[in-house]
Amino acid sequence: MLRKITQQIHTRLRNQAKTISVAESCTGGQLCSLLTSLPGSSDYFLLGVVTYSNKSKEMILSIPGKIIARYGAVSRQVAILMAQNIRKKTHADFGLSITGIAGPTGATPAKSVGTVYICLSGKNENICRKFHFPGSRENIRKKSTQEALRLLCAHLSP
Repeated sequence: MLRKITQQIHTRLRNQAKTISVAESCTGGQLCSLLTSLPGSSDYFLLGVVTYSNKSKEMILSIPGKIIARYGAVSRQVAILMAQNIRKKTHADFGLSITGIAGPTGATPAKSVGTVYICLSGKNENICRKFHFPGSRENIRKKSTQEALRLLCAHLSP
């Protein structure tokens, strides 16, 4: 499943001469790994960063600490800024971000383990989705990566 969707994205990005940069948190680089798994991915993959800590989100992605303090690192607002800022910093056609709580710790009364935000930023729009994935830490990370790939693939015309 992941291999097939990765191949579709690879083909579509190359055929359309589009580029992408990625900012991940809870997935720890899994998305970058998949997007660069095929030969020729350097045609479209510009940069991938794992901004796991709040400080790295501030330093690398220029997300204001006030935004993180107000909404939390796992929020729609931060996911959008992660995707927008990585896209703008690298002059990519698309920015893709994932931020979430993979567990087993890190939950709050307002955000349970498995809460994940995925955002795709293009020049004219941002698409942000919220998910609640059940299961283990590894399952949450895998499902998050899978849904990020689905979101990207759905917005690349065949």
